[in-house]
Amino acid sequence: MTPEISRREALQWIASATVLMAAQPGAVAADSAAPASTPSGKPYGTDPNLLKSYKPGELWPLTFSEGQRRTVTALVDLILPADDRSPAASTVGVPAFIDEWVSAPYATQQADRPVLLDGLQWLEAESRKRFEADFAALTAAQQSQIADAICHLPAAKPGFETAAKFFHLFRNLTLGGYYTSPVGMKDVGFIGNVARTRFDGPPPEVLAKLGIGKP
Repeated sequence: MTPEISRREALQWIASATVLMAAQPGAVAADSAAPASTPSGKPYGTDPNLLKSYKPGELWPLTFSEGQRRTVTALVDLILPADDRSPAASTVGVPAFIDEWVSAPYATQQADRPVLLDGLQWLEAESRKRFEADFAALTAAQQSQIADAICHLPAAKPGFETAAKFFHLFRNLTLGGYYTSPVGMKDVGFIGNVARTRFDGPPPEVLAKLGIGKP
């Protein structure tokens, strides 16, 4: 019998498969917000200083308003809530990561910018329509009711396709931000970028799973 896996473990598998893939940009609805303005910052070039730590907003102006930041925080924590071994996504800086993403003056990020900003606006409108409250003020069950309608594009009902494209992109960014943080890398057992005095090779159980035995 196949053992059950937790929701977090399932998302870890998704992250492993998608974090290095470009998230799909989607079209925005014609009756949603006006097209987002172009970020005003300048790229850091092809030779950045990798030894320096930058503060949020140091390289280019950030985008999110306080209201958008609350919505983003609520949604990342709905996607990756705290469990008995790892903290929620908001506690490791994922909202700031997404704010940096939508604010960055690069082609990929600029293409994603209107998808994310219009999607957040849709999320708030849908929240008020269903529950007469901001998304961040809803219970987890109410938030899930909205998210369940847009979490899988092929199953999205007519009229929800654009919102589902937003959720696809937002979920990929949430997983990418979380599982490239020190906490997220520890959560998946990543041990790279750490000096080691010895290396004993792949564990026997990994070799067995791959069908590779000793000669």
